[in-house]
Amino acid sequence: MGHADTLLAMGGAFVAAAFFARLGGRMGLPTIPLFMLAGILLGPHTPGFVLVEDAHDFEMLSALGLVLLLFYLGLEFHLDDLRSGGKRLLTAGGVYLLLNVGAGLGFGLVLGWGAREALVLAGVLGISSSAIVTKILIDLGRIGRPETRLILGVIVVEDIFLALYLAALQPVIAGAHGMADTVLQAGKAFGFLLVLAAAARYGTRLVGRLIDTRDNELLVISFLGAAVLVAGVSELLGVADAIGAFMVGLILAGTPSGPRIRELVHPLRDAFAAIFFFAFGLAIDPGDLASVAGPVAAAAALTVVMNVVAGLCVARVYHYGSEPAAEIATTLVARGEFALILAAMAAGAGLDARLAPFIAGYVLVLAVLGPVVAGRAHVLAAALRAAGRLLPGATAPVPDPVPGSGNGGGTEADSLPVPAEVSSSPGSSPSSPERAEAER
Repeated sequence: MGHADTLLAMGGAFVAAAFFARLGGRMGLPTIPLFMLAGILLGPHTPGFVLVEDAHDFEMLSALGLVLLLFYLGLEFHLDDLRSGGKRLLTAGGVYLLLNVGAGLGFGLVLGWGAREALVLAGVLGISSSAIVTKILIDLGRIGRPETRLILGVIVVEDIFLALYLAALQPVIAGAHGMADTVLQAGKAFGFLLVLAAAARYGTRLVGRLIDTRDNELLVISFLGAAVLVAGVSELLGVADAIGAFMVGLILAGTPSGPRIRELVHPLRDAFAAIFFFAFGLAIDPGDLASVAGPVAAAAALTVVMNVVAGLCVARVYHYGSEPAAEIATTLVARGEFALILAAMAAGAGLDARLAPFIAGYVLVLAVLGPVVAGRAHVLAAALRAAGRLLPGATAPVPDPVPGSGNGGGTEADSLPVPAEVSSSPGSSPSSPERAEAER
């Protein structure tokens, strides 16, 4: 692709993403699937005008979008969030992982595509999309709600598990030669994660001094360079680049510059996140999805059921009422960037050829379904209230907690991570239909 063609493709992608997002906003639809729809319609696999002939031309921009999304998520937390959340936060994350990863592994074994393929599917079905869930919370204006603390806490537990999971999975699906090679590759990945975790725990003061500046331009260059550099090193050492960016966010979150970084990264995050989802759409060939339509439908239904069950279990642990329980149960349904990472790993390892179109179809369905289900959490909440009143012998839902009242949550619930207020960031405010939907 020539210089002029590259500029035209990039500009067209941004304009198309903005057009579809505006159109969807008028109809009350979430932006994420619309960004992907723009990529599908303007990509090489559908008839009509083709903006980008090769999805790989957007590979670097897409990777940068993923890095910035996960970097922002890391900025929202400190490692102490897990300790301050206590055992109940670990229990909440453990419930989600046990039910969803276990269901994904079982589903993969039932499909009969192979043991390594089943291990990949365990992660695909088991891990929520941090990027999409974060975007959902922003778009629906829920980022500051009390139950959002728990949702983001579960994401942190999932992300930390994912870092360990990818480090262990990489040598397995790549066909490491012998036990010694497997141990060596996994050791490099785990060692790098431990170094980053130690830096997040003990090195924030030093890092804060290194990046401290009153000049916003220098600060942007510093944190962007750090996130991209560490993401690249992570990739070289067998750890997903997104995990490296997430850990850099954790480190910088504890520095005095953390609040300014969160504010400055907003426009970059929003712009390149749109390109990430657009590029994902470019890679989807609708013709390949027909052969795996049955497994995709079954996997999507299984994911929705298991997430609702897990969400209700977690809400019961925290003694939340019907409204927060419904929001927790529906928000974590979406799957996205980590499934795509696993798809790329599987393709590179030469696993079953059906795996890539299955993951593409599964992610597309849940990326569309996830925001829609989350935006209609009030329907599940009404069903829970009705079940509590009408089912003989059923336990009535615990009343919805009033923020600050300590209703069942106690000090432990209050200490869950509270994200920074982001409603003032460009593109983060929900459109009028989305805001009305959220308020309902």
